[in-house]
Amino acid sequence: MINFRDRLTRGKSQTGWLDSRHSFSFGDYRDPKQMGFHSLRVINEDRVVPGAGFPTHSHRDMEIITYVLEGALEHKDSLGNGAIIRPGEVQRMSAGTGIQHSEFNASKTDPVHFLQIWIIPGQTGLKPGYEQKPFAPEARLGKLLRVGDPEGRDGAVTIHQDAQLYVSSLAAGSKVSHALKPGRHAWLQTARGIIALNGTEMREGDGAAIEDIASIAIDAETDAEILLFDLG
Repeated sequence: MINFRDRLTRGKSQTGWLDSRHSFSFGDYRDPKQMGFHSLRVINEDRVVPGAGFPTHSHRDMEIITYVLEGALEHKDSLGNGAIIRPGEVQRMSAGTGIQHSEFNASKTDPVHFLQIWIIPGQTGLKPGYEQKPFAPEARLGKLLRVGDPEGRDGAVTIHQDAQLYVSSLAAGSKVSHALKPGRHAWLQTARGIIALNGTEMREGDGAAIEDIASIAIDAETDAEILLFDLG
């Protein structure tokens, strides 16, 4: 079974500096039918104007993954980490027992466009932690590249949950597939372009909840970029 999440039905937050779309309930957007998918709790697609951003705020007991699509995002946290996240990199912050951080557009002239993802950890009270890793563009071209994993396999960032994250950049006309083991579930997020998931078209911002299916096929109708979550 595949349940599609139309991009146009997502929640929305807009201020003078932020344009955000929420695949699941977040902030002032509340929909009891959209409270997450298994351990996947938040997918926010954010666009921030030059020089602006989120001032210091707190989190706890959440795995927070940031994936930049365009521009650069500056991160600082109470662990002493300071970094700029760019396209091709994946950042994982484990909030655990508590962490404070800020996120700002690193440019004074160009906007930043990114996805922020929250995954509920397998246990509460973890020690706060941080990882940021680059992944070569050619490593994900035309195939699903694992960039998040409970054991950090293949150089992926470590997610403290039975969840794997794959990314892929697809040229128009190319195709990838993914097999799901019995009892596992998947969420597909279209970050750019137009694809077809098992024959159904999806566009930038669309998502899909996948359950009780042995395998999926993803065909790129245009150049595209996707994120796939394989969840226990």
